[in-house]
Amino acid sequence: MTIFCTRCHRPLQAEMSCLPRRGKQGPRPSKPFRSTKSASKARRDQINAEVQALRSLLPISAQEKERLSYLHTMALVCLWLRGAQLFPPGTHGTALPVGPALGAELLSLLPGFLLVLLANGKLAYISENVDQVLGLSVVELLAQGDMVFDILDGRVHEEVHKKLLLAQEEPGREVTFVSEMRTSKAFRLQHGGNRAVAVCGRFMALRWPASPSSTAFLALCTPVARLPADGNTSSPDDLFQSTHILDMTFTNVTESVTYHLGYHREELIGQSWYSLLHPEDADLAAVQHRAVALGAEPGPAVLRVLRADRTWAWLRVAARRDGGGRFITCTSRCLRREEAAYLRARHPARRPAAPTAPPGRELSLLAAQLRALADSLSPPSAATAQACAWPETAAFPPAPLPAGPPQ
Repeated sequence: MTIFCTRCHRPLQAEMSCLPRRGKQGPRPSKPFRSTKSASKARRDQINAEVQALRSLLPISAQEKERLSYLHTMALVCLWLRGAQLFPPGTHGTALPVGPALGAELLSLLPGFLLVLLANGKLAYISENVDQVLGLSVVELLAQGDMVFDILDGRVHEEVHKKLLLAQEEPGREVTFVSEMRTSKAFRLQHGGNRAVAVCGRFMALRWPASPSSTAFLALCTPVARLPADGNTSSPDDLFQSTHILDMTFTNVTESVTYHLGYHREELIGQSWYSLLHPEDADLAAVQHRAVALGAEPGPAVLRVLRADRTWAWLRVAARRDGGGRFITCTSRCLRREEAAYLRARHPARRPAAPTAPPGRELSLLAAQLRALADSLSPPSAATAQACAWPETAAFPPAPLPAGPPQ
């Protein structure tokens, strides 16, 4: 009897197979079941304890520590580690101090808050007075993200990236960009949106010898436009005021004009405001002047004014009637070119509507305007002034036709 292999179908002898024989093995003992639940819990408890220890070391208030999540805690720890790498202890005398070295008194003198970035845009330091500008503390601001692009308006990310690359290629070169920064919900409800901030800074080597790890972008972030709620917090050093008679001739100006424009106040008194204006901005200034003279309240105008060194200064000028309507007071604040461009793009100048005459006096107003026009064209003599008195609301007869040619 021929037996065929069930695997390869070849004829085999009895009790043979083409497969290797396995030795007889007894049943294997089953492995005991080990639960990893206790190990995972122990690992989580250890991680939680380490996070709690890191949270306790953060230089923030206990109330803020209680609100921190684990991810937020790690983000703050990374921020302070980057700052400690740039400003190690003992370098406060030669580099920008961080942490407690910047006291509240020093921060209160700044027109904005300080910002330090790494070359890749990571946040390394934010001064504590950021809440005065954005309404958010350092902890709340970092909840938006740990990159500078996380707190800026998304429409300017590409422009800001180019500016940072330019500053990085030429260390020491100052660059400025303007963008809206994220603010608190209460701030947006009160002021109708986020706050525009001008960021002015440069890349610097904070330690010597210079290395990529010791180079950072140091910037001062100042609000572009002061809001009405900031009236008592803004420093008078960045402003100057001038008083004019109704034709905009200077009668008085504060001494700070010397710092901003280079003129002594005695040089300006008696001069016309229009003698300092850029020709392209004269029409805009005239519109604002006319509106103020007629009793309207136009918004601030962004204008260019000639400095004493023959360069142009950008000013944000707000005008109002004072002294019972006998004078015009202008409050001017100097702007950077980028700030002026931002304000003009966001708030284009519009011709304010002239105040309407009271009902029933339209003809009187028209007659007065015609009388002023006639007087300016051919001033009448004193003898004929009374004889040629213009009626207030009289209807004017048609002018006689010219005589024909002589026959």
